[in-house]
Amino acid sequence: VNVGCVPKKVMWNTAVHAEFIHDHADYGFETPGGVKFNWRTIKDKRDAYVRRLNDIYENNVKKARIDIIRGYGKFTADPEPTIEVEGKKYTAPHILIATGGRPAVPCDSEIPGASLGMTSDGFFDLKELPRRSVIVGAGYIAVEIAGILSTLGSKSALLIRHDKVV
Repeated sequence: VNVGCVPKKVMWNTAVHAEFIHDHADYGFETPGGVKFNWRTIKDKRDAYVRRLNDIYENNVKKARIDIIRGYGKFTADPEPTIEVEGKKYTAPHILIATGGRPAVPCDSEIPGASLGMTSDGFFDLKELPRRSVIVGAGYIAVEIAGILSTLGSKSALLIRHDKVV
């Protein structure tokens, strides 16, 4: 929700609007003076939308009388279903640990220059549209981000690894 599906869909829709504007003249629309895109505006609106969704989700969980315990948790060896979160134990008939995820970034000694890049999470932290961008990978997130950046005006390249010559 925070750095994946929802904000990516907002950015994808932003790129769709850019494509519509690109083709507007073919459909008889005239825009004297052209159209200007403001990355900061969509970033601020997207981030506010994600915060609002987080609040809605949290309120719905509270209304359902579900306790949210934030921290690092682990199951214990106790006979009843028990987790320990930062030194405190919790027992309940049903326990859900929402692990979330964090990308692993190699160190520069493993891949020279790795620290110069960013993960897909960093895409959502960008304060402005980069003039140029290189996206490494061929997964759907890499392809979507490359398409979004390119459509919005960043000169983009997609680097794809392959193990054998085809």
